[in-house]
Amino acid sequence: MGSIGAPEILVVALIALLLFGAGRIADIGKGLGQGIKNFKQGIKEANADDDDDKSEAKAEKSDRKKTSSKDKDESKKKREADEEADAEA
Repeated sequence: MGSIGAPEILVVALIALLLFGAGRIADIGKGLGQGIKNFKQGIKEANADDDDDKSEAKAEKSDRKKTSSKDKDESKKKREADEEADAEA
């Protein structure tokens, strides 16, 4: 019960043809096809944007690590200089 077979689909298609006409059904099909195409294109662009965002995030993280290690080196040198100054005094 409830399964849709070929005869049922054929009846629905004939009713749609009678209601809308052949030209209107072609326009509906064309619009549907363009919609699917645009949807797929949007998904591809979104994935490409996500990949770009991930690459930028990795680059920023790498830059932060480099800056962080530079800051550590500078503070270490400053501490050593302070210790030497205290030892001399």
